[in-house]
Parts: sequence; C-alpha cells; structure tokens
Amino acid sequence: MVYKNADILFDVNSKIKRSISTSIQFSTQDIGTAKLSFNLTKDGVPLPISKATHAKLFMRFTDGSQVYVNTEVEDALKGVIFYVLTPEQVKHYGTVQAELYVNYDNGQKMSVHKFSFEIDRALVDQDIAPVAEYYIDDFESLKAAVQEMADDAERVIAELQKKFENLDNIETKEGAQEKADAAETGAKAYTDEHASKKNNPHKVTKAQVGLSNVDNVKQAAKIDFDSHVGNKSNPHAVTKAQVGLSNVDNVKQAAKTEFDTHTADNVRHITANERTKWNGGQLKKISADDGGVTAIAYNGEDVLEKVTSLGKGMGTFYAAGGAVNSPTPLSNRGMFHFTSTDAEGKGTFGWVISTDYKNNVYTNYRDGNLGWMGWRRLVPSSELESPTWVKVTLKNGAKSGDRTVQYTKVGNTLQIRGHVTTNREVVFGSIPSSFAPTSGAVVNVSVSGTMGNSKLIIYPEGDLKLTGIQSNNDGAVTGYYLDVVVPIN
Repeated sequence: MVYKNADILFDVNSKIKRSISTSIQFSTQDIGTAKLSFNLTKDGVPLPISKATHAKLFMRFTDGSQVYVNTEVEDALKGVIFYVLTPEQVKHYGTVQAELYVNYDNGQKMSVHKFSFEIDRALVDQDIAPVAEYYIDDFESLKAAVQEMADDAERVIAELQKKFENLDNIETKEGAQEKADAAETGAKAYTDEHASKKNNPHKVTKAQVGLSNVDNVKQAAKIDFDSHVGNKSNPHAVTKAQVGLSNVDNVKQAAKTEFDTHTADNVRHITANERTKWNGGQLKKISADDGGVTAIAYNGEDVLEKVTSLGKGMGTFYAAGGAVNSPTPLSNRGMFHFTSTDAEGKGTFGWVISTDYKNNVYTNYRDGNLGWMGWRRLVPSSELESPTWVKVTLKNGAKSGDRTVQYTKVGNTLQIRGHVTTNREVVFGSIPSSFAPTSGAVVNVSVSGTMGNSKLIIYPEGDLKLTGIQSNNDGAVTGYYLDVVVPIN
C-alpha cells in the first residue's frame, strides 16, 4: 500500500506537555493514504506494545466532529503504532486537535500527548462556479447569429426587387418558344453536315491525340496475333539468364506426393534417441517467462494455498505484507518444492523458504499426513552474538534495583536479566507474548540481602510473578536477581 506517512515521536513521562502543533498537512484528496505513525518511548527506550496494551486516538475537527478510534500495531517491540484516516474523516478540512492515549487491560490508562495537524481542502473539492454565466454567453451568441441572418435576408430582398424591375422587358412564353424552335432546327442541320465530314476538317494531328510514337504501318490481323500468343516453342529464343534463372539446373524435381511424404517423416529429420531425450526433459518452469515468480499472494490471499495449488515441482513466489499465513507482516519472496500431490493435484510433501525485505529467513515444511509444521525463523549469528535487550514493563509498584530488568530472545530461548524489588504473589511486570514460553515456565531465582531463592513464574501471555521464598532471613530480603534462560517451546 502507498501512504502519505507522518512520523511522530512521543516520550511517555510525567513532565509538562503542551500541545504540539505539528507541520503535518494532509489533503481532502488523500483518500486511504493519510497515515499517522507514532513512535512511543519511555525512559529513553522503545515502549513495548503487548496484547494487554491498547492505544487510542481522539480527534476533534474544525466543524465540531469528534472521533475516538483504535490504532494499529506496526512494530510491537519498537513501540510503533499507526492510524490511517478514513475517507469520511479526511474530508473534514481545517485544523484537527488530537490526543493519544494508552489503556491497559488491568484498568490503567495514561495520556501520551496532545498535538494538532492540518487537512487542506483540495482544489477539486472547492465550490463550483454558477452555471448562469454560461446561459448568458449562449444567448448573446444566438442573438448575433439571428442578426446576421436578418441582414442576409434584407440583401436577398433588395436583389429580388431589382430583378422584378426588369420584368417589363421579358418577352412572352409563346414568342420565345418560336425563336427557340427555329434556332434548334438551324443548329441541327449544321451539326449533321459537320459530323458527316471524313476529311479531318479540324486538321487534328496524331500527336494531339497521344499517338505521336505510332507508325503509320499495317498491323497484324487478330488471328495472326492470337497465333503468336499461343506459340509455346519459345519463338523469341529467351534464355534462362534473361528471366533470372541462370543458377537453376534443368533437372527433374520431386513430385508433391514425394515431398509431402518426406516432410512427414519425423524420424528422418531427428534421431529417435534425440526425440526421447527431448520429450523426457523437465518441462515445468520455476519462474515466469519474464523472470518473475510463478505464484503471487496479494493482501488477504493465502500464501500456503497459493504454492500448494501449483502441485508437484519447484517454483518461486511473492507474498504481500497483508497475505494470509505469511511468515512475517513484511512482504517476502521465496522458493518451494513439492515431490507429491493429493487427489486434487495439490502439493503434499515439500518445503518453503522465504526471505522478507529486512533479510529475515523463514522455513516451513508440509507433511502430507500431519500438515504444515509452522514457520520458523532462522536465527542469524548477529542475534546470538549481540542480542537487543528491551526493558521489562514493570507494574504494581515494582522497580528496577541494582540492574535494570531487561529481556531478549536468542534463538529459541527467552533471556531475562536484572535486579527487581517487588512484592511476591503479584504480577510485577510483562513482556510480549511472542517472547514468552508457549506453555509458560517456572524457574528459580536468587534473592538479594541474604542467602535464598524464590520462584519466577512466566505466563504464556507474558506476565511475570514471584511466588514462594526459601532464605536464611525472609525479613532481610531486599530484591530478586532475574538472571534466567528459558526455552520458548
């Protein structure tokens, strides 16, 4: 999708925050493309967006309209959310006053920041000029045309008046007819006499009639001419060189039936082994004729259904960011190979490999009996050597102690580190569910202030809680060291 993207950075804190007048300006013609992107941070690091976190946006338009809508998550770990204005909302031109809020499932809420932006009214949405002006122009043109026709009529009438003034000089019909009959008789007699003359009275030459190159000699009779035309014995002794056939040998050519028989003899033209080899060659393409992919999954279409529908063989595919059963919300490209098919001709046993535009590689395998095994991301060496640590969202009065409480994912493991001061038996923090063990986990952690340990419970949805304690002096416990490595599944 193509958007007019407006990035806004907000830090979540308790300092005085005045409404920000941004330099963002959309148009009333930005239909489906006006996108507000919010990058949320807290304490200098991205604010994770978990399933228990809901960001909402309130907007008040110049005409008094108000909306209160949910935003969408673009990158949960980096705290990036966004909202695309609807076609109805973007029509409310003018200054828009807005405020972003974050709500949690446990009842907590907070205001992030107030801000404003502009929606400009496009030229195509301006008022249309009155139609009455065109009617006035048309009437003036008609008036001029009518005036011109009237002037022409007056000129015709004047000419007719002059002609009628000479009517007295016109002789009667009977007198004119007698004169015409006499003239016709005299002219006919002269014409007949002239037409009967054969001595070229006008002295016309052959050049005048286009025959200057014709000799005044006797021509052959038609019967002689026809006899010459029918002579097939080459009376003029024409040679093959004269007709452009000097290199043609005078030999017998094959009959058409012989030629057709030879043309139909495919064995004569190629060997049987060659034909067998060609016919047995692989015919299925792994890419389109223009070098493109053999399968495309657009937004809303199933990637896995697209590749299996091509049946047995190898191919290439492209998946849009909004495709169903894609390994990532980013657009990606890959290859697949199936070695068998079911009754519907769909691939059953085979693999799929895909790479998104951020160079993340994913694999999936389909077992005809068990179905798809699920997408798995290949962990690069950079993540194992230098993983990215993110702060745990602390709750219910919990605080970081000697070391900040952080988490990261390395391969198929969740790693937590840091020192926390909190009460036991309450949820003291949360991590995204995508980082948590799929079935939850319970691990031992050491206490600070004395010798002993407690149990850390990690729930599948990402909540963290401490329970139980075994120490030399429970009253001397000052916190808990959360240095653990837990398998995710």
